[in-house]
Amino acid sequence: MTTVLTKVTAGVLLIGDELLSGRTQDTNLATIADFLAPLGVSVGEARILPDDAAIITRTVRDFSDRFDYVFTTGGIGPTHDDITADCIAAAFDLTIAERADALASLRERYAEGELNAARRRMARIPDGASLIANPVSQAPGFQTRNVFTLAGVPQIMRGMLADIGHRIEGGARTHQISVTCEGIGEGDAAEPLAGIEASYPDISIGSYPFFNDALRGVTFVARGPDQEQLARVKADLERLVARLTDG
Repeated sequence: MTTVLTKVTAGVLLIGDELLSGRTQDTNLATIADFLAPLGVSVGEARILPDDAAIITRTVRDFSDRFDYVFTTGGIGPTHDDITADCIAAAFDLTIAERADALASLRERYAEGELNAARRRMARIPDGASLIANPVSQAPGFQTRNVFTLAGVPQIMRGMLADIGHRIEGGARTHQISVTCEGIGEGDAAEPLAGIEASYPDISIGSYPFFNDALRGVTFVARGPDQEQLARVKADLERLVARLTDG
């Protein structure tokens, strides 16, 4: 009997002009991918978006249609350029308003006198969205259909992930093998490597060269859901390495 391996994918949208300018270095993509892998969800695409409402709205809608899950980071704080919540609402033609449960979360951190108009912006949630708990700073994220909207600050974003795992229906977990060969270049392996990859359509194979003053070589990395296929791929790669280094 053949086991059906379900592939579940996610798209990641990293929002903020500071990422595009290079002032801030993103670490959220790696964190999200590491979080999803044990759940059987593979990141299929990631983009960095500017603080532009039309671009964010259009891309959220597109990613929601193409992926099982979408994660956005950034743009849900108290300042004028925090427009992600409004863009999520616009992407799904929803209204957005301050919500009592979100405001209650903010009151866990701020005294009533501190809840000025700017901070209350963080309690504006698209209609029908469910809150995502924020154990770090209490300002909640939210889930709208298959889109999870999270903070951009890495520590806060990581805390929010704790309230997401139970919402994910994962598929086949992706596994990985690697084979390293010293003394060759990528060009030496390109043609036979293409042949190996063509034999395994459900496996992705990449080659990653390395260099230093005394050594060059290539590491071949194969990823896929079927461990038996990966074992066969590894054997094929090891035979390829043996041929390339023979003599």
